[in-house]
Amino acid sequence: MLFSQARKHKIVSTTSAETVGRVSGFVVDPATRAVVALEVKKNKEGDTLAWRDVAGFGPDAVTVGSPGSIRHADDEVAALQGKKHAVLGKQVLSSDGDRLGEVTDVDFDPETGRLVSVLVDKNPVDAARLLGVGSFAVVVRAQAAVA
Repeated sequence: MLFSQARKHKIVSTTSAETVGRVSGFVVDPATRAVVALEVKKNKEGDTLAWRDVAGFGPDAVTVGSPGSIRHADDEVAALQGKKHAVLGKQVLSSDGDRLGEVTDVDFDPETGRLVSVLVDKNPVDAARLLGVGSFAVVVRAQAAVA
């Protein structure tokens, strides 16, 4: 699933069947190459849903067991949040220092949160190449030259 498809998904509690928020963004840990939390809008209790608290992530909605799953980010997740760590819209540099383009989207596995690929100018780059995300750019491992 693409970030662009999943943004604005409703977050629904399986216990109350009520909408308890809406996905507004994704918190990515470049070290694990996975979504570690969802940024949430329209919830009075908090602004973050840890990935471990996601019960299901379907094409139409995200489900959680309890509305209380949405809370303020812990220190670990907070360190990865914000514009400085956002992936979308950043320039992409190879580890050799070559500009490859701009991140136009990210493909992730909705069951595990693992990144599949980073779309650079709409072309997929395997997420296994992801090295880091910073305020200026996303850095990916350079591809080995073909002999």
